[in-house]
This record gives sequence, C-alpha cells and structure tokens, in this order.
Amino acid sequence: MNYTVQNIYGAIKNPKQSVCVPGSKSITARALLLAALADGRSTLYGAQTEGDCAEFIGGLRSLGIGVEVDGTTVNVEGCGGALPLNQAEVYVGSAGTAARFLTALAAFSDGQYTFNSSEQMKRRPIAPLINSLKDIGASFTFLGQGNCFPFIVKGAKNPATRAVVNIDKSSQFLSALLICAVCAKRPFEIEVEGTHGMDYVNMTCDMMWSFGVNIKRVGNKYTVFGGYEPKRYDIEPDISAACYFYAANKILGTDISVRGVMPHTMQGDYKLIQLLKNFDGGEVDMSAFSDQALTLAAIAPYLKNPTTITGIAHIRGQECDRIKAIVTNLTALGVRVEEREDGVKIYPSQPVGCEIETFGDHRVAMAFAITGLRCNGVVIKNAEVCQKTFAGYFEVLDKLINQLTE
Repeated sequence: MNYTVQNIYGAIKNPKQSVCVPGSKSITARALLLAALADGRSTLYGAQTEGDCAEFIGGLRSLGIGVEVDGTTVNVEGCGGALPLNQAEVYVGSAGTAARFLTALAAFSDGQYTFNSSEQMKRRPIAPLINSLKDIGASFTFLGQGNCFPFIVKGAKNPATRAVVNIDKSSQFLSALLICAVCAKRPFEIEVEGTHGMDYVNMTCDMMWSFGVNIKRVGNKYTVFGGYEPKRYDIEPDISAACYFYAANKILGTDISVRGVMPHTMQGDYKLIQLLKNFDGGEVDMSAFSDQALTLAAIAPYLKNPTTITGIAHIRGQECDRIKAIVTNLTALGVRVEEREDGVKIYPSQPVGCEIETFGDHRVAMAFAITGLRCNGVVIKNAEVCQKTFAGYFEVLDKLINQLTE
C-alpha cells in the first residue's frame, strides 16, 4: 500500500500529545534467547511479538523451545542450555537478530540444523559470525552462495572455550556469542576485533547479568561464566520507534511524548532524543546509534545549518543500502545532499512532494513519513514494510495527526 502524508505544519492546535509504541525489538529478542537458555519458565511482559520478533519466536519453536504468546506477554520454557531437538529446520525471514542469534545457538548445540531466510536476508552480512562459530567447532554446509543463507549448521558437541569475532559490520555478532557462550558449560573467552558502536553489546551484558550470568571484560576480551536463571522480565518501549515522534517535535514545534520512555533506558537510540534538544545542524558521528541516521537525515533539510552524518558506513549492509536510500529520497525531495563513504551531508531547504522509495526497509518508510509532516505531497510507497517492527505505525501517526490538529 502507499501512504500519503498530511502536511500539518502551521495547522497544529493541540501540540501536547502522547503516543504508545511497541516493546523494544532489541530487548525482546535478547530476552527471548536468554529465557530459552534458562533452566525453567520465564515470563516476559510488554514484549514485541510481531514482525522480526514473530520470526524469532517461530525459530525458537522450530528448535523445540516452548513459547506461549498472550498479547504482549510471552512465556518461555527454557532448555537449560541444551536444545530439545538435535535436528530441525529454521526459517528466520528478514529478521537480522534472529538470523544471527539462532545461528549461534545452533552452532553451540549437539545437532544438525537447516536455516533458510528471505531473499533480503541472504544479502546481509553474516560471514564474521560464521568464522567465529567455526572456531568453536561448528561446521557449515552452504546451500547457495558461500557464507550466506541458506545453510546447514552442524553444531559443536563439545564447543571450544574461546573464539575471535570481528564486529566492523555488526555488533550483533558479539552479542550472539556472548549470550550463547553459556552452552559451552565452562568459562568462555571472546576476543573482539574491529570497531562498532557498543551500546547494544552493553545492553546484552546488562541483560545477561539480570538473568544470572557473570561477564568479565578486560580490554577487548570478554569471559562468560555460569548459566541463566528463569525470570519475570519487563520489556522497555522501543526507543527506535519512539524517535520518529521526537523528530516530529523538532520540525513541528510540538510536545509529543512516548509513554514509558525514560532517560535511564538501556537503548542507545536514546542518544538521538538527547541530540535533538539543542541540535540545529552540524557534524555528528552516529556510529553508536546508526539506526537513527535515517531519522536525522529525514528532518535535516528543516534545520538551520547543514547536517553532516558520519560513522555509518556499515548501514549500507542492512535491510537496504541505507546511505543510498537517504541520497535517493532526499534528491527526489529536491534537497541538496552529498553522499560520502561513511555518511552524508545534507543542506537546509524546503522539500517538495514526491514518492518515497522504501527499498523494502521499514526505517526508510517511517523516517520519511516525518519529512512529509512539513511538506505537501509526500507519498510513502509500500508503506506496509513497517510491519517488520511497528505494524501499527501509520495508524498511530494518523491518530496523532488528528489529535494535533482537531
């Protein structure tokens, strides 16, 4: 479906509003895996259960993990670090977190597992994680292109207790190893190569500690000790989803808040909310909160000074080449933009209406919808792609527009 955005700039009568967003995808995914590896039954509250997280839940069920979903409450029967099935077929769709975390889980397990994915996921990077999993004794048979989905994983019956991982393309490779390291049943050391924003790794470590596992970090080496205990665990609202509404505040002068968003959140994307308080253009390294590069780019034309976003070369390998998506859509909007290897420079201007190409990427659709709140004629093509993380996004946006302008 296509979605036509309403230009409401100058028509706002009730600027103070609040909205709800789904639970954090990142926290939900980690909590699902931690609960699956715990020794007993865990209950997760406020979980996201659609899109990518639904794929994650389906993958866990395929591996023999009992998962019951009741609205946003999820009950997980943990396996104590040993999968119930030693043979299974797992489909991860386009869910990057599920693809990486469940592949690691299979590699640490005594069995043989066939993984398949969407065409989009087949193009996303996973080779660094596969190389690390080979270090522990797992083997891979690729059913298409090498180091890509689909493949068969033969897990390590007696995993080695050390691995090296490169995180230049994604910190999820390290998070996957950290969470699944308990399956080795002995202290496990991970040496990290490369650089990346580490907020999501810090989230992983905090959540592992909450579920009873100890982690020691010395320089670029992590050592994991112990096993997971079952828990009742509350999921925070998704800050990545919340950021679109705080970006709207910046360009509309509104006072929209997202219920449940707190400054002490574990989620690194909160950095955008902090940045927007005083930012009116300039240079910003977004390597630590790169999922919000699209959001900042989408409102940058309305800022006083040129905006230069750096540190985001790795987002070329996400659901789409997100730097290309920024350049393509801003150019179509009549905005002057310069593409760089690791980012973009965007100049102030008044966008003009156009059709936004979403490239199958949920964040492209949601970010550029915010641009259209201050520009006539912006149409989001294939707006249904937002179902990946926020199925009701455009319904929430429509309701909010009505509340702001009625």
